[in-house]
Amino acid sequence: MVKAKKYVVSNTFQGPPKRDDFKIVEYDLPPLKDGEILLKTEWLSVDPYLRAYNSFLQPPYDQFGFQVGVVQETKDPKFPVGTRVVTHKGWCDHVIVKDVIEKTSEPPIEWIYKLPDLQGLSASLALGAVGMPGATAYLAFLEICKPKSGETVAVSGAAGAVGSLVGQIAKIKGCKVIGFAGTDEKVKWLKELGFDEAFNYKTVNIQTALKEVAPNGVDCYFDNVGGEISSSVMYNMSKGGRVCVVGSISSYNDDPTQLPKVTIVQPGILFKQLKVEGFIIWEHKDRWQEAFAVLVKWIKNGHLKAPEHVTTGFGNIYDAFIGMLNGENFGKAVVKV
Repeated sequence: MVKAKKYVVSNTFQGPPKRDDFKIVEYDLPPLKDGEILLKTEWLSVDPYLRAYNSFLQPPYDQFGFQVGVVQETKDPKFPVGTRVVTHKGWCDHVIVKDVIEKTSEPPIEWIYKLPDLQGLSASLALGAVGMPGATAYLAFLEICKPKSGETVAVSGAAGAVGSLVGQIAKIKGCKVIGFAGTDEKVKWLKELGFDEAFNYKTVNIQTALKEVAPNGVDCYFDNVGGEISSSVMYNMSKGGRVCVVGSISSYNDDPTQLPKVTIVQPGILFKQLKVEGFIIWEHKDRWQEAFAVLVKWIKNGHLKAPEHVTTGFGNIYDAFIGMLNGENFGKAVVKV
């Protein structure tokens, strides 16, 4: 019998998640049933959406999230022992899963697939550049922003898992790229990634900065953050500009009944005739593998860097999560179990 450990969310978060909002539970796993596989976790993911979805769920619940595990025992011939598998079972060191898609779940808890063909790259990339964040960056940016060579692209949360990839994809597509991040160190790092311009949104006047570096306006805005940054960018876009909204991390820790007030964006949308569209990655699961194949090729040929912020140890998952929410990560935050 295998003893397993998992993180259980015991409280609805009030502001930033606290350590005592989680409990680490140890329990015995039952014998496998037909169609089931036992995984030993190798890598875990921490992401902003884990904070956002807490507001919609009733604790206690197992903390879900993406992980990479290796098959230890199997009663499914499609997944022999030793196979590496991506699941959404979250913060646990061992787990029993079955190859069944719960189509009505958002995010989809019961969802597994074999590790993509990473061509020798680290399996951890299946949680980042060749995982959900990579699929989001690739599909959302190309489908909604529809970038054209020579256009100007702005990215908020540009040093995060999705934003850092979007900026690089925009460069691959021949665009000028402007990134916004929260520290001078991240600004410097974005320049190293190939961003044409990068600004610390805490220390610059965003509208003034955009007028200087994008005098003809921003054509595409990829919004991970929301808040006043987004209002400022939308007032400095070109006519017919496109806005892709994939997150609003600036407000995730706020009371949803008393969200912060920001400059209204409707006049900017109206008079610039902007197109603003939200993108939920779960609704595009059938295209993830398409995105993965292109992303692996770009990484292998050096056109795309896939930076990771690695924390080691099952007991340090909470610290990695809070660090990511506080913007301490450069690139994708992952935990090596």
